Amino acid sequence: MKKILFVGMAQSVHLQRWISQLEGQDWEIHLFPSIDDGLIHTGFRHITVYHSIFTPQPDIDSSVKERGLRIGIPGQRTPKGSPFWFLSRLLNVIRSRLNPNYRQDDLRRIIKRIQPDIVHSVEFQQAGYITLKIKKQLGDQFPTWIATNYGSDIYLFGRLAEHRERIREILELCDYYDCECERDVTIAQEMGLRGEVIRPVFPNSGGFNMEEFDESSRQEPVSSRKQIILKGYQHFAGRALVALQAFARCVDILQDYTIVIYSAHPDVQIAAELLEQDTGLKIKLLPPASHEDILREFGKSRIYIGLSISDAISTSMLEAMTMGAFPIQSNTACADEWVTDGETALIIPPEDVDVLVNAIRTALDDDALVDNAAKINLQTARDRLDNVNIRPQIVDIYRKILG
Repeated sequence: MKKILFVGMAQSVHLQRWISQLEGQDWEIHLFPSIDDGLIHTGFRHITVYHSIFTPQPDIDSSVKERGLRIGIPGQRTPKGSPFWFLSRLLNVIRSRLNPNYRQDDLRRIIKRIQPDIVHSVEFQQAGYITLKIKKQLGDQFPTWIATNYGSDIYLFGRLAEHRERIREILELCDYYDCECERDVTIAQEMGLRGEVIRPVFPNSGGFNMEEFDESSRQEPVSSRKQIILKGYQHFAGRALVALQAFARCVDILQDYTIVIYSAHPDVQIAAELLEQDTGLKIKLLPPASHEDILREFGKSRIYIGLSISDAISTSMLEAMTMGAFPIQSNTACADEWVTDGETALIIPPEDVDVLVNAIRTALDDDALVDNAAKINLQTARDRLDNVNIRPQIVDIYRKILG
């Protein structure tokens, strides 16, 4: 039986969605968490996960096999935050102090033991770097290597001295390169990519289960919606504070709207509360929510705003446009490969408040623009995002590589 070993963030919904497309094939699927916190996404099925030290989670499917030092009561799941959970974290800290390279040693030992046909590292800065170390150690004995580039892995980190050379090494040594933007194919080739590019490029989440996207939310025109939704990231890449500045300058046309902010970072939460007090705008900070809850909020929104100085294709933007929300997206996220500026979205610089103010006013003033965009974007999603169509293509990619 063929074996595929994924190296990636075990809690990532994107990785879970991607791997789920391989269910039902005659392959063994293994997962080595690139971040060793003992946690995995609850949606995984029929895989083997290699922790260092872990406490069994109460909501992991019984088909998932967990390997590593188990801390807990035999036969029982252990909730996060319990004494056993804290003990497992403490033991991991102690182990990392005694041997900072313990996960590297674990990965090398697992590869030698299970002898996978493919090692697929998903994301560069964690999974890619640790896989690179083992590739250099094992040389020709290393299995076929697929390296997937996430969000800012190349577009931003490839320009930083701390990361540039390691990224070049990954691109020179991997057998296959996978990404979700044609932009990143060009960058990878300019940085020395020797392996084969996996085509077509797919979103890193694979496809969408289009049945999750509630049709009832699109029964009324998008122009009738009275909500704006903002992705609340403010960090090395996210620029949600720029949107709050723009809202302050659009008070005159926002009085009838509710601004919803999800995944709001602390600085954004503070600024949003102060903005609400100063202007009287209705602002709702969405608490940590399920994927389904966020989709429902997209389905209530006339406009979706996502701003960052670096990204690949924004999964949030794809989900929002599938639910009818009109995207205002920064020009650093490959949005131009999915939407048409001025017709099905507005693509703007991530830090230009003036341009964003004009974009918000345009999207609120022009009902025909947002209504027509919703129809076109939904068809784009059906054509390019439905996992009923994407899954066979992704399975075929692995079949060809395994063959």
